[in-house]
Amino acid sequence: MSFYGLLLFPLSLLYGFIIWIRNKLFDWGILLEKVHPIPIISIGNLSMGGSGKTPLVEYLIRILQGKYKLATLSRGYGRKSKGFVLADEKASAKMIGDESMLYATKFSKIAVAVSENRNKGVEELLKIEPDLDLVLLDDAFQHRYIKPGLNILLTEFYRLYTDDYVFPSGKLREFRSGARRADIVIVTKTPIILSPLTRRRITTELRLKKQQLLLFSKIEYDKLTPCFSKKTHQLKKHYAHIVLFSGIANNYPFQDYLRQFCSELTVLPYLDHHNYTEKDIYHILHTFNDLYSRNKILVTTEKDIMRLHDSNKAYLFEELPFYYVPIRTVFQNSDGDILNNKIEDFLSNPKRRIKEIY
Repeated sequence: MSFYGLLLFPLSLLYGFIIWIRNKLFDWGILLEKVHPIPIISIGNLSMGGSGKTPLVEYLIRILQGKYKLATLSRGYGRKSKGFVLADEKASAKMIGDESMLYATKFSKIAVAVSENRNKGVEELLKIEPDLDLVLLDDAFQHRYIKPGLNILLTEFYRLYTDDYVFPSGKLREFRSGARRADIVIVTKTPIILSPLTRRRITTELRLKKQQLLLFSKIEYDKLTPCFSKKTHQLKKHYAHIVLFSGIANNYPFQDYLRQFCSELTVLPYLDHHNYTEKDIYHILHTFNDLYSRNKILVTTEKDIMRLHDSNKAYLFEELPFYYVPIRTVFQNSDGDILNNKIEDFLSNPKRRIKEIY
């Protein structure tokens, strides 16, 4: 823990204790968790962002959308709208948030909704889509007013929740003991090759209960994809300079990935879910244009593109070699099959799971 973390530690204990009391009120049945007549899978984390929830939700959509009619439901962090909103052809990141906009853009056959009140959100979805088979709750591990049938907790390989502290000393939203509520714990963003020794070390460190399933995943980067461009720019194997800008919680793995394609990398970081202003866009463009090289490109993330679409200055990128890199979750060894089987088992017995909750 850093010096500043030590100074803030009393506040962390106070904040953590308040959240602990809240969780106990749910455990004791004083605060009630609502059970809905539809299978619900929750995906969340203990930390404040950056654990890889979005690519995992996409993974689940890909493996399930051909078999089940499903919907995603989130709070819609960063949106300007209020209440329940169902994505349609007029949806934007300002209306439903960048993550939900990404799901709506990439998966046209599913329902994508946002609501601050998750219980109301599920109820509204069932009114609109009464034949839904499944709801995926995005970033809902701490939202205990709704009871999921399956609770998936993510923790990042390079910052396990066991190595972190409660806010403000660290980035945890609650004490580490909250992980006991999870049915499945997934260690995300692992190295390309994960040794059995490292796997055993993390298994020992997390000390999960016997009934909890521990899996390991990694991020796989796709090819550079043009965005906003009206010109054809031929991709090269190596660039003199790449300018990366992004508003995500942790872009360090992305930086490492891009460094193999350039001699120099310039990083323009913004806060998570940042909405780009006209001033931001001009700053990005000036930074790029001032570089004394023709062998250069501008790169951002897929989620940032969702927010840039809302800007009336997006057209300024049209003449530039501007790209984003799609990412996806890939599981280590046979962990993907294990997860798929676990979810199929859950979905094949939804009534039994609901009775167990009662």
